[in-house]
Amino acid sequence: MNIWLSYHWHALALAFRRLALIPFSTLLTLGVIGIAFSLPAGIYVFLENVEALSGHFSSGPQLSLFLKLNATESDVGKIESFLKENPHVESFKFIPKASALEQFKENPGLAGVMEGLEGNPLPDAFVVTAKDVSTETLETLSRALSELRQVEHVQLDSAWTQRLDALLKLGRLAAWMLSVLLSLLVVAVVFNTIRLQILTMRDEIEVAKLIGATNGFICRPFLYFGAIQGLVGGIVAWLIISLGIHLTDEPVKHLMQLYETDFRLYHLSMGDSLIMFLFSAGLGWLGAWLSVVSHLLKIESR
Repeated sequence: MNIWLSYHWHALALAFRRLALIPFSTLLTLGVIGIAFSLPAGIYVFLENVEALSGHFSSGPQLSLFLKLNATESDVGKIESFLKENPHVESFKFIPKASALEQFKENPGLAGVMEGLEGNPLPDAFVVTAKDVSTETLETLSRALSELRQVEHVQLDSAWTQRLDALLKLGRLAAWMLSVLLSLLVVAVVFNTIRLQILTMRDEIEVAKLIGATNGFICRPFLYFGAIQGLVGGIVAWLIISLGIHLTDEPVKHLMQLYETDFRLYHLSMGDSLIMFLFSAGLGWLGAWLSVVSHLLKIESR
């Protein structure tokens, strides 16, 4: 066990030494990897914040049911009975025209307008919450409500949230596609970096093979080298995202205050950050492994 640990400790120390010997190339590679990872991770953080922000403005799939101005209490009772018996309705709230008028008068921008009116132009209304957000359910419920007598108009208040959800799904798909492409880029960068190192150490590797060095002994420092590059590149990406959130948090907070909403930007969670670090280290290791194995096969074929 001690021998195994000493081998790995020696390989890790050698990897750090090689990184220190080429500082400019190391910084350039880390910058490329960091930027590559920050793009899909930044899109992911942006989409998570947009989804969280949408939750501040919508509570669920709701329909506004406006009655005709000549609707009577009997008509209201019949509609209430229909809503109670409908299997697609989760809950509903009746808003009488007098209550709606008072709410409008409390709005500073509309108070003067409403006071200038002789009567109450607002109709009685119901706010109906559906059981699910599926398009089929909402359309079925909206069609059924529109056919009721004394119903003037049915408005789907949360239609914009469905469009937003569709856009978020599309954005996540784009983020995944970008992640795959940039992951291949990271593997290629590490592969090329290790290839250059192997070419400069080719004679040393061949001598080590002649005196009995195993492939594992030769590969180990390069694998650590690639994994360290990937890991530090992931940390650089995390720092880039942190800087972006820090710079935009206050302007976003100020904008949300104008809409009377308390909202701050969210960063990557601890779990997401750990996954990104492990994934970036794994890609670095993969790029190094592909490079070392391909060159060892060339050496052994001679």
